[in-house]
Amino acid sequence: MIASPDDVLDALDPEQRRVAKAVDGAVCVLAGAGTGKTRAITHRIAYGVLTGAMQPGQTLAVTFTARAAAEMRGRLRDLGVPGVQARTFHSAALRQLSYFWPKVFGGAPPQLVETKIMLVRDAVQHCRLRADRAELRDITGEIEWAKATQTAPDDYPRAVLAASRKPPRAAGEIAHVYAAYEKIKSGKGRMDFEDVLLLTIGLLDERPEVREAVQAQYRHFTVDEYQDVNPLQQRLLDLWANQARSLCVVGDASQTIYSFTGATPGYLLGFRRRYPDAELVELVRDYRSTPQVVGLANRLLAHASGEAAKHRLQLISQRGEGPAPRFVEHADEQAEAESTAKQIHALIEEGVRPAEIAVLFRTNSQSEAYEQALADRSVAYLLKGAERFFERAEVRQAMGFLRAHAISGGAESEAGSLPGEVRAVLGNTGWSAEPPAGSGQAREKWESVAALLRLAEEFAAKRPEATLRDFTVELAERANAQHAPTVEGVTLASLHAAKGLEWDAVFLVGLNEGMMPIAYADTPDKIEEERRLLYVGVTRARERLSLSWAQARTPGGRARKASRFLDGLRGVGGSSGSDSGRPDTFRASSAGRGADGTTRPRRKVGPVRCRVCARALQDAAERKIGRCLDCPSDVDEFLFEQLREWRLGRAQEQSQPAFVVFTDATLTAIAETRPLNERQLAAIPGVSRTKLERFGDDVLALCAGHDLVGEPVPDDFEHIPEDEDAPAGE
Repeated sequence: MIASPDDVLDALDPEQRRVAKAVDGAVCVLAGAGTGKTRAITHRIAYGVLTGAMQPGQTLAVTFTARAAAEMRGRLRDLGVPGVQARTFHSAALRQLSYFWPKVFGGAPPQLVETKIMLVRDAVQHCRLRADRAELRDITGEIEWAKATQTAPDDYPRAVLAASRKPPRAAGEIAHVYAAYEKIKSGKGRMDFEDVLLLTIGLLDERPEVREAVQAQYRHFTVDEYQDVNPLQQRLLDLWANQARSLCVVGDASQTIYSFTGATPGYLLGFRRRYPDAELVELVRDYRSTPQVVGLANRLLAHASGEAAKHRLQLISQRGEGPAPRFVEHADEQAEAESTAKQIHALIEEGVRPAEIAVLFRTNSQSEAYEQALADRSVAYLLKGAERFFERAEVRQAMGFLRAHAISGGAESEAGSLPGEVRAVLGNTGWSAEPPAGSGQAREKWESVAALLRLAEEFAAKRPEATLRDFTVELAERANAQHAPTVEGVTLASLHAAKGLEWDAVFLVGLNEGMMPIAYADTPDKIEEERRLLYVGVTRARERLSLSWAQARTPGGRARKASRFLDGLRGVGGSSGSDSGRPDTFRASSAGRGADGTTRPRRKVGPVRCRVCARALQDAAERKIGRCLDCPSDVDEFLFEQLREWRLGRAQEQSQPAFVVFTDATLTAIAETRPLNERQLAAIPGVSRTKLERFGDDVLALCAGHDLVGEPVPDDFEHIPEDEDAPAGE
């Protein structure tokens, strides 16, 4: 444990040291990707506390995610200053609101709603309008933007016009729904996440005793990711820090990717105008990525324009040489996914941990092809944004056993070590140090528990004297903050979800015009934000980086262009290649004929159309089931249940999750179309060539009305679903 201020400074480079020593007044840190900004600001707080310039109880560090706040608290604890508050804006505000509201108004504050979608649905119905699920999400996003920019319902149409924003529906309709939403929410005694900030601002603004108490409590503020602050958060920060002795903000305008939520880099770039005496420090030494990755990132921003581009940082890699980034063109999206999975499998065979590999895409709808391709190669993967780590049943169970043994002191230690003690407890639950075969549910559960053991090893390395009870306290704190350990598996994530993360190998996929930049980026500012989003993706890679695109969406489909952002990058410090010839050859030899030489059906070329109304389908879920979500379903309920029962059996045989066989959406499509032959089955999205060969005979037998031992199903069989209201799809 670091014991002196000099130790804190010795661990930093010259620029980071300047940040650490700036403990009085205002300081603005412009920190590029991978330059150690979290290290700099946590060491600054530690230096301030150890020198007596700051008091832990008077110091508040705020950031934007619970994970980032938990990491900051962990680092501060390791530096010997555990008493400092590190929270998200909303967490800090909610804590103050919960404390002061009863004192001012009596009783508890309004109840917080986890999601707005149901209240928005009620508001839409109240306004006698109709909206499907996608429209409800879009309307919810507009309400969040309006509240983040402090725009009232009556002012929404004017604000949208001034911001050159294109709402999903007429601005007047959105304003009407927004007003109804606020009325319904208030009538139910609820508040949303934006209200947490608004109500805290109201207390600080209108109640001098509350404002004075908060300003007396906190005298030192640190704000991470300052480029993502919106007007509502800035207003709260102004009230908090009005009497502060020090204010440190850190950010990178080139990583501003949330302007659609109201975030703006203007506060970061204009900080010295508001604080003329503020010290400015630039962090440009990149400790994360190789010179090849950093060089590509710098060249990408060299073509940028706009206000943020004027303040871009030229990163300088501090690492050794690495492989050149790869630029790869594919014939179609399926070929791109299969090639990516093949490369990932090869990396794992070479010894790269799956947890150190990521596939990043622009929208979540792109994930399905990569899930399928990885599953076909039995490669475990984690979809970012899926079930939270500490909510998994096997993790909760393991933590329960650890807590029980910590209380009873009944675990036998191996060589007296904390990891040995944890290993012994987990062993008593049936967990083995040897992973199960395959990449199915059994392996996923094993990996989750193994992550707890790795966490114990890391915890013991930092705190050699720690006991099992200390470790269970650490786990509880992490669970409360959702600060999950790394689980083995390739990460699949959108570029937005990847912010703040890093991997040894990164595959940036789907880099076509219309997707990167996204089709609805129709202004210069929106185009530049798309460029910054790609920059965020590039800078997630430590060593290996692949950028790929497809010539067409489907085999033989309409030609598409590679992203304009790749212009001037290919062939400069990178290796260019084309797989466009190889997939064509592969299709002719592998997709065209089966192993027995018989002709295999080819997937239909062109856009997928709804089989009910013939509209071209854009949404991934709609393409999967082959119809609009609002069009009537003619699913054969009995066939669907038979397919699910068959899928469960095959999944258990192969020790794989059920979705690896077929997803619920694919089973729904099969039960609706009831294919009679391989050609019809192959036309269903989600039925790949591999799945057709592996499962086609079984599925067609079920669709023909036979069970899997050849007995016909009686025509008069009456099937009563257990739950009439249960959704068929995922």
